Amino acid sequence: MHRYDATTEVLAEAVMSYSRERMSMGDVPLDAPRTAAELQALVGQTITTQGMGGEKALRLFGDVLAQACITVDHPRYLSFIPCAPTKAATLFDLVVSASSLYAGTWMEGSGAVYAENQALAWLSGLAGLPESAGGVFVPGGTYGNLSALVAARYRARQQRAADLPRRWAIAGTANAHSSIVSACDVMDVDFVGVPVGEDGRLTGTALRETLARAGHDGVFAVVATAGTTNLGIVDDLDSVGAVCAELGLWFHVDGAYGLAGLAAPSVRHRFDGIERADSFVVDPHKWLFAPFDCCALVYRDPALARAAHTQRAGYLDVVTEGDEINPSDYAVGLTRRARGLPFWFSLATHGTQAYTDAVERTLTVARHAAQSVRERPQLELLHEPDLSVVCFRRVGWTPQDYRAWSQQLLAQDKGFVVSTTHAGETCTRLAVVNPETTEADIDLILDSMV
Repeated sequence: MHRYDATTEVLAEAVMSYSRERMSMGDVPLDAPRTAAELQALVGQTITTQGMGGEKALRLFGDVLAQACITVDHPRYLSFIPCAPTKAATLFDLVVSASSLYAGTWMEGSGAVYAENQALAWLSGLAGLPESAGGVFVPGGTYGNLSALVAARYRARQQRAADLPRRWAIAGTANAHSSIVSACDVMDVDFVGVPVGEDGRLTGTALRETLARAGHDGVFAVVATAGTTNLGIVDDLDSVGAVCAELGLWFHVDGAYGLAGLAAPSVRHRFDGIERADSFVVDPHKWLFAPFDCCALVYRDPALARAAHTQRAGYLDVVTEGDEINPSDYAVGLTRRARGLPFWFSLATHGTQAYTDAVERTLTVARHAAQSVRERPQLELLHEPDLSVVCFRRVGWTPQDYRAWSQQLLAQDKGFVVSTTHAGETCTRLAVVNPETTEADIDLILDSMV
């Protein structure tokens, strides 16, 4: 299995041919999920004693399994938050896998870590953090948020060693990503909800009033959101950060989707105050055109995170007792692939201006979508977009109407748009993060809502 022989050469050519064909397709089908029963009938048992051979397994994947997965880089995949990696990033993902890299420590992966750190430094610089800031690429925002909050609690424990509260707590809003409450459950800490204004934003005033009213002396961190998943709302980062500084609270910003907008001058002002953050996350696999799975976790003071996360064991002393930068010291988890390298390679290949142009292009299309909704009497915009998420209702539709429309749209290979809820009402949304999405794509979707 581990030797590169004639059989492997044939398989390598087949894999590269499949990859080239997939990336060069001008009109990628959306495809659609199948039921477990359908897949069982079409595929059957794939894991056997003797194996089926690589070429047959590859054909089975391409002919059946891949087509049972919705294509996330399709320009009319507009649900959730899509993923639209550049071709350079996709190609380099192949290189990373073929290179047998371990990127958890400097000793074993210094070249990879060096490159990843340059990509992190670009993101940190966009946010206005000091040059000493740093962090790590983790699988996704859930890992990133949890790791940042573990570091925040570590700092609180050090600062309050002589006066520990009965219960620790994190403050945030109902609009915060579900991973924040999940992190509270994992850490066994409380979640203090802060009300938002009519515009859906967390403000410093509301935060201060809530903390004073709650009387919870165990709050050690506040989570603000820079681009909520449902509506794309950016909290008032500046005022929230100011209150955190005043009260000595860790200020974490979950920008898994939205902080990519730091690269776009037209919306950069919406993130004023991000420079106050003690930590933030942004997922390049969302709006910065990297493949899954890639979340950048950045700390203002990486030394605090290192103290919180470094694992101790005799077999690790050789890597943990030096001054080198070990990515595994900055997040939950020890083993890690060099998941930031495809992002770095694409940045190095195309330059940062190309990223600015691409993000601005998606914002232009999102603004067209919002205007097109306004112009259609059967549609109503539910929130003026901060970024590239456009949420709206189809007047008179029931949840069943949305479901039927969504299913028909996918069945006809026109688009993938699912319903959501806002203020208890079923509605829908378009998340535009693919620069290949055009105004015509948007109009095709909206015109189908008759």
